[in-house]
Amino acid sequence: MPSVANDSAIREALAFIIQGEFPIQLSRTPETLMKKTRLGFIVAVTLAVACILPANLPAESKAEKQEDIQKMAEQTLKQLYQAQPLAKVAIEKAAGYAVFSDMGIKILFGGTGNGQGVVMNNQTKQKTYMKMVELQAGLGFGISKFRNVFVFKTKAAMDSFINSGWQFGGQATAGAKTADSGGSMQGAVSVDNDIWMYQLTEKGLNVSVTVTGAKYYKDDSLN
Repeated sequence: MPSVANDSAIREALAFIIQGEFPIQLSRTPETLMKKTRLGFIVAVTLAVACILPANLPAESKAEKQEDIQKMAEQTLKQLYQAQPLAKVAIEKAAGYAVFSDMGIKILFGGTGNGQGVVMNNQTKQKTYMKMVELQAGLGFGISKFRNVFVFKTKAAMDSFINSGWQFGGQATAGAKTADSGGSMQGAVSVDNDIWMYQLTEKGLNVSVTVTGAKYYKDDSLN
């Protein structure tokens, strides 16, 4: 549990960020004002990261991590089927599918995103746990959350995704390859040969998917 001193420090930092107040008196020279601005930015970034990352949590076991990923996948599919009922048919008829969850932090000129997921072979019911790393470019500050659901039309595409890894790069938006309206893949985008993807954000199904420099690979620690 945070100490009273830590709570006080956080309140002072927030007061500085919101009101421009700093708990230590500084002379108002250009140099000190620049230091004050720089320190305020560092405090803001630190607090943003602290709000995201859990503190003092015990390390999860392999089984617990697998269970967390599986629960995420089940919840994501439920949300997808509510947003696009035809996706259930497309996934059931496919060779397999994968579900990934990502949380990225974008700070000024760049950002990183890391995620985890699982690939399900529809025929054998075998699960393969994987990781995702994403490097974003662009100006901004904020936190983005999204979940990706891949649909593998063929076993070859699925096996290549698992065993060789898969990368989706470039600044282009995949929305240009959106499936024809009315088809079983409605709401998905084609990201590679025999691989389609749905993307869910906090606002729902995103039909214009942008994924920059994302790489997917097998998680040896969970398989």
